[in-house]
Amino acid sequence: MNESLVNVRYMVDDVEEALAFYTTHLGFTVLSSAVPAFADVTRGNLRLLLSGPASSAGRPMPDGRRPGPGGWNRIHLVVPDLHAEVERLRAADVPFRNDIVTGPGGSQILLEDPAGNVIELFQPAGS
Repeated sequence: MNESLVNVRYMVDDVEEALAFYTTHLGFTVLSSAVPAFADVTRGNLRLLLSGPASSAGRPMPDGRRPGPGGWNRIHLVVPDLHAEVERLRAADVPFRNDIVTGPGGSQILLEDPAGNVIELFQPAGS
């Protein structure tokens, strides 16, 4: 295991669809794949574990709750030109939760993967 990687797990409804989304639209590369249960992809030092309902991470909790996608926690991807990325992704019909928001640290926008997990694209101020 590469200890320089940061590992994040996202629950997804369809591993194959999520794998295509992250590699096609966001520049991730496949590290391993056990479709339909699991796949992991990397981008820089980020290893994103894509776990479907058939994975061990998708098993019900003792109280019966099932892990699922969505929520507001998110991975944060720095991009050099936010407006160009948004234009490219909108042309590919990628869904966004909001429009670009600009603050003192930079500009950001939230988009969703096919399961509803959130990805933040961020362009630092002055770049």
